[in-house]
Amino acid sequence: MSAATRGDAKSRRCLSVCAPTPTPPFRRRRPSPQGEGCDSRRGVVACWAPAYELEAAKPELLTSAANPMSQKDETVRPEARLPKGLFDVPAGEIRATAKMLATIRDVFESYGFEPLDTPAIEYSDALGKFLPDQDRPNEGVFSFKDDDEQWLSLRYDLTAPLARYVAANYTTLPKPFRRYQSGPVWRSEKPGPGRFRQFTQFDADTVGAASIAADAELCMLADDTLEALGVPRGQYIVKFGNRKVLDGVLESIGLKPEDTSKHLAVLRAIDKLDRLGIDGVRALLGKGRKDESGDVTKGADLTPTQIEAVVGFVGAGSDDRGQTLSSLLLLVRGSLVGEEGCRELFAVDALLTAAGFGPDRIRIDPSVVRGLEYYTGPVFEAELTAPITDNRGQAIRLGSVVSGGRYDGLVERFTGEKVPATGISIGVSRLLYGLRILGKLPAETTQGPVVVLVFHDQPIENYQRLVNQLRKPDEGGPPIRAEMYLGTGKIGAQTKYADKRGSPCVVIQGGDEKAKGEVQIKDLILGAALTSIKDRDEYLKKQAEAQFAVPEEKLVEAVRGVLSRHKA
Repeated sequence: MSAATRGDAKSRRCLSVCAPTPTPPFRRRRPSPQGEGCDSRRGVVACWAPAYELEAAKPELLTSAANPMSQKDETVRPEARLPKGLFDVPAGEIRATAKMLATIRDVFESYGFEPLDTPAIEYSDALGKFLPDQDRPNEGVFSFKDDDEQWLSLRYDLTAPLARYVAANYTTLPKPFRRYQSGPVWRSEKPGPGRFRQFTQFDADTVGAASIAADAELCMLADDTLEALGVPRGQYIVKFGNRKVLDGVLESIGLKPEDTSKHLAVLRAIDKLDRLGIDGVRALLGKGRKDESGDVTKGADLTPTQIEAVVGFVGAGSDDRGQTLSSLLLLVRGSLVGEEGCRELFAVDALLTAAGFGPDRIRIDPSVVRGLEYYTGPVFEAELTAPITDNRGQAIRLGSVVSGGRYDGLVERFTGEKVPATGISIGVSRLLYGLRILGKLPAETTQGPVVVLVFHDQPIENYQRLVNQLRKPDEGGPPIRAEMYLGTGKIGAQTKYADKRGSPCVVIQGGDEKAKGEVQIKDLILGAALTSIKDRDEYLKKQAEAQFAVPEEKLVEAVRGVLSRHKA
C-alpha cells in the first residue's frame, strides 16, 4: 500500500469516527501547521491528514438527524437501585417488626421504663465523636451543613441524643430518669451480612443512678426480652464485662491512661474478636492488619509481651462466673481501677444469682468491651448462638443483637457535672433478620383486603357505596378491610389482582345484580381449592359455597361469614 493510499484510509477512518456521514470527496492541500487532529467546536467537524497532503471537503454543520450522538429523544434514565447497606421494607416485614416492637415495649414497660422520642437530626457537636474506627470529624456519620453553616448529622445511635435531652431538661426530670425509645439510626460505614447503614434500635436507659444494680437489671432486661420474643434458652447468651478491668490490665503492662490513642486501639481490636478471631486481634494489637479487600487497619503497636497479656485477659472467661472472676482478679492485682472493676463484676454476679439468672443465660466475658468510646465501666451484649445462614445456605456471623453499658461521662459533656447513666440497645433490624432465619417469626397471617370489582359500564358511585358499607358497617362491629378496584382491567384481570393481593373474597355487582338489588360474593380461597375435589357432589356443593348471591343489605354479614371461614 502506497503512502497516499494509507493516508486516504487514515482520513476515512478519522471521518468515520468524527462524523458518521458518507465520506466526502477529498482535495489536495498543503500540510497543516496545526498537525493531525480533530476539532468539533460549535458543532463543526474538521479533520486533518497533513502527513499525506489530504484535506476533507469543507464540513457542514451537523443536524440532530445527521448526528445521532446529539439526538434529544435518547433520555438518560437513572438505574432503579439501592445504595449498599440499605433496604426496602415490604408489608409483611413491617407487620412482623411492629409485632416484635410491641413485645419489646411490653417487657420494657414491665421494668418501669417510660417512652421518649427525639429528632433524627442533631447538631454534630451534640452527638460527639464516639463511633469506632473514627479518626476524622464526622467519619461514620452522615453529616451536612444547614443554612447558617452549622454542621448537622443523622443520629448514629439513640444514646447521644438522650444525653442532650437530659442535659437540656435535667432540672425538671425525675431522677433516676428511666426511658425507652425506638427509631432508625444511620451509620456511614462498610455494610455486610447483618450490618446495615440504616437500622432500627430499641433502647432502654437509666440516667442518674450510680448503683451497679442498674447495670445488672439491664442484663436481666435483655434476657427477658429475648425469651419473650420466643428465643429458647440455649439459643442465646447475654454476656457482660467491665472496661475498668481492661484498664487495670493495660495499667499492669505499662500503658498510661493518658495514652488514649493506644487505649482505643486496644479496645477496638478486642471488640473485633468475634469477627476476626484471636489471630486478627493479635495483628491489630501489633503493627496492624490488611483485610481481604486490601484495606489496612493500623494496629496498637504493642510489644509481644504486652500482646500476650491482653490475649490472656481476653481468654480468661469461662462458663463459671465465679471461676472467671477469680482469673480476672489475678490479672489486675495491684491495679486500683482493675480491682474496682472486679468488685463491680462480683456485685452484678450476686444480683443475677439472687434473681435466678444462671450462667447458662448470663455469663461474664472479658472480651466484651464494646467499641464505642463513651463507655466507662460495665458493658454487656447478647447474641443468638444458634447457627445462622444466609440465603445461599452459607454460615454467617450475625453479631450482637443487644448491646450497651455504663456511660457516666456523656451528659457531663453538656453540664460539666458527672451524671451516672447506663443503658442497652436492641438492634431491631438485625434481631428480626436472625429471628426470621431461625424460624422464630410467625407466618404472615394478615388477610388481604376484600376487593369490590368494578364494571366500567356502571356508575362508579355504586361501587364506592358498597366499599363504604364494608368499611363502616351500619349495624356496628369492626370495620372490614376493603378497597374498590381503581385500575382499568376487565373483571378477569381484577380478580387476578385481588388474588395477588391475598384477598379472601371479591364483591361483584353487574347490571343484572344491580337490577335485582343483589351482590355476588366470590370466595377466592375456596374457589382455588375446587380443583383438588374429585367427588362430583362435593364439588358442586363447594362451588355453590365459593360463589353466591345475597341481597345488598346482607353484604356485610355475608362477607364476614367468608372471613370467619378462613380466619387464621
